[in-house]
Formats: sequence, structure tokens, C-alpha cells
Amino acid sequence: MNEAADKKRFHIFMALRLSGLALFFLGLWIGFGDPIRPGGLPILGIPIAFAGLAEAVLAPKILKRITRV
Repeated sequence: MNEAADKKRFHIFMALRLSGLALFFLGLWIGFGDPIRPGGLPILGIPIAFAGLAEAVLAPKILKRITRV
């Protein structure tokens, strides 16, 4: 691969990890903060946090497996 393609792939991996991290913290904020209702809303925030965690950890691995082909 050339350097331009490697840079592009690196930026995509970083964007996936950062967006997953942002989604994780958004879920924590909704679950345990006060953006929707006082005291938090764990029934909504915890699944969002787990989705963000899965995106940050698993999406780059899946994308790496796809782009390796």
C-alpha cells in the first residue's frame, strides 16, 4: 500500500475510536447525569454507553479485517 492509503485508513480508525468514545461518554452522561431528567436515566444511558464501547473496540478490528482482503 502507499502512504496516502495508510494515512486515510489511520484517520478512519481514529474517527471510529473517537466517535465510539464520544458515544460512550454520552451514554454515561445520559445514564448518570441530568440532561434528560434529574437523577439520570440508566435504562437509556447504559445501552448507549455499551454501543459506544463496542464501536470503539470492535469496529476498528472489523474494518481492519475487511480492508486486509
